[in-house]
Amino acid sequence: MRQLFVFYNMKKVAFHTLGCKLNFAETSTIGRQFVDRGFEVVDFDNASDVYVLNTCSVTDRADRECRQIIRRARRLSPSAYIVVAGCYAQLQPQEIASIDGVDLIVGAKEKFRIFDFVNDFQKASIPQVFVSCIDEVTEFSPSFSAEVGGRTRAFLKIQDGCDFPCAFCTIPLARGESRSQSIEQVLRQAHIIADQGYKEIVLTGVNVGDYGKKIGTDLFALIQALDRVDGIKRIRVSSIEPNLLTKEMIDVILASDKFCNHFHIPLQSGSNTILKSMRRRYNTEHYRSLIEYIKREDPNAGIGVDVISGFPGETDREFEETFQFLVDLPVTYLHAFTYSERSDTAAIGFPDAVDPKIRFERTERLRMLSLKKRNAFYSRFLGTVIPVLFESTASQNSLSGLTSNYIRVEVEQRPSLANTIRDVLITASGDEHCRGTIAADVERNFSHAQVVMMQNH
Repeated sequence: MRQLFVFYNMKKVAFHTLGCKLNFAETSTIGRQFVDRGFEVVDFDNASDVYVLNTCSVTDRADRECRQIIRRARRLSPSAYIVVAGCYAQLQPQEIASIDGVDLIVGAKEKFRIFDFVNDFQKASIPQVFVSCIDEVTEFSPSFSAEVGGRTRAFLKIQDGCDFPCAFCTIPLARGESRSQSIEQVLRQAHIIADQGYKEIVLTGVNVGDYGKKIGTDLFALIQALDRVDGIKRIRVSSIEPNLLTKEMIDVILASDKFCNHFHIPLQSGSNTILKSMRRRYNTEHYRSLIEYIKREDPNAGIGVDVISGFPGETDREFEETFQFLVDLPVTYLHAFTYSERSDTAAIGFPDAVDPKIRFERTERLRMLSLKKRNAFYSRFLGTVIPVLFESTASQNSLSGLTSNYIRVEVEQRPSLANTIRDVLITASGDEHCRGTIAADVERNFSHAQVVMMQNH
């Protein structure tokens, strides 16, 4: 059958993504559908004929931000056609439909089929809503995207949905059951990414560690297969649940020349009482053993942690348990979140809600701890030489990139460095990034003995 594409005289479309890297990968897939049909993609802050907002709904802050962005789009182009997709659209379609200016709302099953529901993008008086029951969301939709602003790092979706009923989380309601694509499909996409010149792939999903369980494989097998892909210099695992991260997987990652020695492992609480109430599938003893194993095998590995403050029933004592647990743990940085009530979750009915002011105070303490841990980790590398993958985006005077263990490094601006991996001598460290000098430049300007002395300083 011949497929007919309708071209739209280069109408403009703008995209905005809220939430996780998985959302960015999916927005990129939607974007390619518009480009294939003749649309010109413009920045979201520019006037456009169509605005597509891919939403998140992990917290009420994400919901508020979505509403603000819709209003901003209306101010930029009052007659523009506005599409709202993603998790917030799946969970609260009628709430979104009540926002002035919204024309189309598509849920988890429908977000990759926008052109099935609209062909002329002309505003109507009543918004159209296409949101299926989440139980019907069973297909896997492949996606990958570039990091905003360059062609250095690509986010590759390998898994979607979640079967874990954590008490605070809406993701199973917004994305459906856990599902994956085959190893063969992942490898095909990895080769495409490599052919397009990207140097790093970030494996993304809702619950990456659950990859492959329903199709007769697992993440361990995928990691081994990806390690053999030519053309990609680095592969990074975005986040993995502690009960799904095995020592065998850690060993393969740390032994690989391709996989990054960087782990992001959600904790959520350092109190076993709160972990049980959250319906998490591990305890602090298991979590500590994982972190200590990683650090024993590679003291230079970077480790990030998610933690929630102010979960219902979290007393001062239990928060202090969490805080001290993290103080003692050899991790690199924290992503601290303030607990937010979400409808249709188990926790919404839990007693002993924590006062919002106390929640925010606890989050701030965790963020300050994160700065101290990051700074301490960064300072360990002063005077050492580390390979850095430089990004395409830059400020006026500097260019930055990431090490394998997730240290952001800035050097003096030089366009030729973009999308290359160079050895960098770390000369200064701070809370957010390190400063450095390209090692080859140092060697040209100093004797070998002086370089060795700087590295050992």
